Amino acid sequence: MSDDSTTVAAGPTAGPGWLPGGVRALLGLPNEDPRKTLAVALVLCLVCSVVVSAAAVLLRPVQEANKALDRKRNILAVAGLYERGADVDRLFDLFEARAVDLSTGRFTDAVDPERYEQRRAATDPLGSVAIPRSEDIAGIGRRARVAVVYLLRDGDTIRQAILPVHGYGLWSTLYGFLSLEGDLNTVAGIRFYEHAETPGLGGEVDNPAWRERWQGKSVFAEDGGVRLRVIKGAVDTSRARAVHEVDGLAGATLTARGVSNLIQYWLGEQGFGPFLANLRQGKA
Repeated sequence: MSDDSTTVAAGPTAGPGWLPGGVRALLGLPNEDPRKTLAVALVLCLVCSVVVSAAAVLLRPVQEANKALDRKRNILAVAGLYERGADVDRLFDLFEARAVDLSTGRFTDAVDPERYEQRRAATDPLGSVAIPRSEDIAGIGRRARVAVVYLLRDGDTIRQAILPVHGYGLWSTLYGFLSLEGDLNTVAGIRFYEHAETPGLGGEVDNPAWRERWQGKSVFAEDGGVRLRVIKGAVDTSRARAVHEVDGLAGATLTARGVSNLIQYWLGEQGFGPFLANLRQGKA
């Protein structure tokens, strides 16, 4: 008795008919075949890359918005105006954001303060200057030509000036804001929003109790030099120079030295020193 049935061979013809022949041939290979394993791995990598890239593009506006919101919160916090649940955007409208040309110490319209990114500019040879090693006490390598400051005014009178500062500690670059009272000499607050210092040691720069010790300290001496610094140990309040000193961080000498150095740099002649002098005289 004859059998007229046709047997379909496995292999190249396996898989749905709508797939290209090469794909059907690949699917027909045994699972242990290295060619099939490699192909599956490549396809998986391709799919994951597409998903990650798409997510990065789609989420970028959200990330940028969150980044801007965090910056505003830190500025409000260093000025003593932030409270949990507060309307950040409404409070931030109290500030006047101005771009400063650090080489002249005067305001500039060369950049938009709302969109300018100082950290990115510091990596651009056209938007930054290289700092000679002998002058680079903050260990930052390059300095952006322009910085954005935030002024809190009462009419024509400046109540606070918030300055962006950064410098190298023990393990990382510390990024933060320093707020000065209207005399542009007395510290209203300091806050570091990004660093990778050792928790419990250098990481104590985040400790509210330590940050409070900066309040009321004076940056400049009578001769105009920057005297504010973090010392080793506790400040002896009986000494006249105590007004320029902040208690040290136990077990974090290098981080404390880094904070002192970044204050010295950014409030000095290479940083905001000329701008603050112009601002006091109404010439900024």
